[in-house]
Amino acid sequence: MAGEAGSGALRELILVVAVALAGLLLAMVAAFAPWQATPAGNAPAGLVELRSPGDPGSGPTVAHVG
Repeated sequence: MAGEAGSGALRELILVVAVALAGLLLAMVAAFAPWQATPAGNAPAGLVELRSPGDPGSGPTVAHVG
């Protein structure tokens, strides 16, 4: 069955592999390219501070009266 595959199947397989490699390359560029521009150049990488909505100081608070 595999021996009956013609050159069309080979072209299709090469196209699928090429599109997959192009997608992987674009994903790597998006993941590793500096994306926060500053006047002094690219911003250094750093940790992002994560806070839950209930943390004090995480934003404006609204008193719920009910």
